[in-house]
Amino acid sequence: MPPTHWQLRTRNLDLSRGPVLMGIINLTPDSFSDGGRLYRDGRLDVNAAVDHALQLAEEGAAILDLGAESTRPGSLSVGESEELRRLIPVIAAICEVSRVPVSVDTYRAAVAKEALAAGAEIINDISAATFDAAMPPLLCETGAGVCLMHKQGTPQTMQTDPCYDDVVAEVASWLEGRKNALVAAGVPPERITLDPGIGFGKTAAHNLRLIRETEALHALGLPLLYGISRKRFLDTFSGIDLSHNPEQRLPGTLAVTLFLASQGVRIFRTHDVATTKQALDVYFKF
Repeated sequence: MPPTHWQLRTRNLDLSRGPVLMGIINLTPDSFSDGGRLYRDGRLDVNAAVDHALQLAEEGAAILDLGAESTRPGSLSVGESEELRRLIPVIAAICEVSRVPVSVDTYRAAVAKEALAAGAEIINDISAATFDAAMPPLLCETGAGVCLMHKQGTPQTMQTDPCYDDVVAEVASWLEGRKNALVAAGVPPERITLDPGIGFGKTAAHNLRLIRETEALHALGLPLLYGISRKRFLDTFSGIDLSHNPEQRLPGTLAVTLFLASQGVRIFRTHDVATTKQALDVYFKF
C-alpha cells in the first residue's frame, strides 16, 4: 500500500484519499514553458505571482511549488542572491494570504533556510541534497518536508547523451541511497518524497520505462512525485513537435498522469491544476 501521508515542516499532507497536485509557479524569465509569465516590464511582479498562487489553490493545488532558477536543459545558474531576491518576497506574500503549503525548488541550503524562515514547508531539491553539503543538516534542523529527485549530470549537461545499463534499477538504487543518507543525517523518512526526475538526464525511452515500471520505486516505501507536465518527451510519444507551444502538450500530460495514478503515484507537479484535477476526479469515479 502506498504511504498515506507526507509530513511537512508544520503540517501533515494527507495522501490517503488519492493523488494531490503540486501547482507550478515559475518566478523565472526563462523556464521552458511559462518563463516570464509573471514579469512586467522586465521585473518580477510579486502581486501577479500571489494572484497566480491563489488561482492554483482555488483550482485544487495541495502544494504551491515556487522556483526562482530555471533547471530546463541548457539553463544557466542565476546565483544565490538573485534566487533569494526573486523568492523571498513572494513566499512571504503567499503565506500571508494562503494556508496551502509552499514548496521551494532549490538546491542551495542558504536559500532553503531563508525560504523556510519566510514560511515554506517543503524543499524540492533537484540534486537530492548532493549539491550543497549544508542541506541535509538544515533539513534535519528545520523539520522541513523534502523531495529528493534523481538526475544525471547538471542542467547544463544532463541531456548530452544520457546513458544507463538499466535506468529503472539505477534510479531506484540511487534514490534509495539518498533516502538512506538523509535518514542517517537525522531526517525522518516520513518527511521524504522521491522523484525519479523525468527529463533530467534521460532519453524518451528512459522516461517511458520510469513511467511504465514504478514497482522498483514504490518498493522504497516512500511517496512518489512525478513531474511530467508539458515536457518534451511527450512529443516523441505523440509524434507531434510541440516545442514551439508546450501548453499544447496537456493531452499527453493528462494521459501519463492518469496511467501513473493507476499505478499508485500520489503527487503530481503540474502547470495545469484545474484540468488535471478534473481528469483525476473523473478517472477515480470508475
